[in-house]
Amino acid sequence: MFEPGHLHVTNPAGIADQLAFSVDLYYEVRRDPAEGPMLHMRMVGDLAGKIFEEQFELHRDTAFNFASVATRIARKHGFPTNSSLVMRNHQEYDEMFADIQAKLGVNAGDPIDLDHLEKDGL
Repeated sequence: MFEPGHLHVTNPAGIADQLAFSVDLYYEVRRDPAEGPMLHMRMVGDLAGKIFEEQFELHRDTAFNFASVATRIARKHGFPTNSSLVMRNHQEYDEMFADIQAKLGVNAGDPIDLDHLEKDGL
């Protein structure tokens, strides 16, 4: 379920012998005095009964790698390596992507500062 600033992804127990999980991704744009606009994300989840919470930030020009970072964090907490957390429902991903793009004022073709890739751990 998507609403601006929040994506809820779930797989109830017992469906297709897959991992039961419930993960919420909350996001907002924060202004850093030195770095400029940053996408701040907070993940709260339950992966097969294991509760976790983590936060991360991405620069304006690297923010669209959020799905990769979120999936990497979920895998660290037990999410299967052959699955993608965010791409499970592509329509919701597209809506979230468009919302982040609008909040950050980013357009296709905008340049990327390669130093931001390193700073953001990408």
